[in-house]
Amino acid sequence: MKYLHTMVRVSDLAESLKFYCSGLGLEVIREKEVPAGRFTLVFLAAPGQAEAQVELTYNWDPETYTGGRNFGHLAYQVENIYELCAHLQSMGVTINRPPRDGRMAFVRSPDGISIELLQAGDALPPEEPWASMENTGSW
Repeated sequence: MKYLHTMVRVSDLAESLKFYCSGLGLEVIREKEVPAGRFTLVFLAAPGQAEAQVELTYNWDPETYTGGRNFGHLAYQVENIYELCAHLQSMGVTINRPPRDGRMAFVRSPDGISIELLQAGDALPPEEPWASMENTGSW
């Protein structure tokens, strides 16, 4: 058995690609439009890690997706959790669970999917503004 990908449905493909690619730094591996099924698939992965993909499924006909939290979360190991959280925050992304411990943070995609960010290696020393930042919303 081999892990292939995790699929999440998205309501706005452009906003989702901005979040996952410009925000998190994932790269588009491949894209496929299926006119007969009226959907687009976009496969993403962290640079150099094509074996661990996220499939964004965009249905052309409008649908309402609720309860993103019941999906659980996607988790990514990052080189510097403080720098990535600052970058995401500069893009207008809410840091739902700040990296107070220098180890773990949670944000949400435009469709409400929880994304866990984990510091590579040992936790970074506590640093402001993160150390005293409260949780915002749910994660």
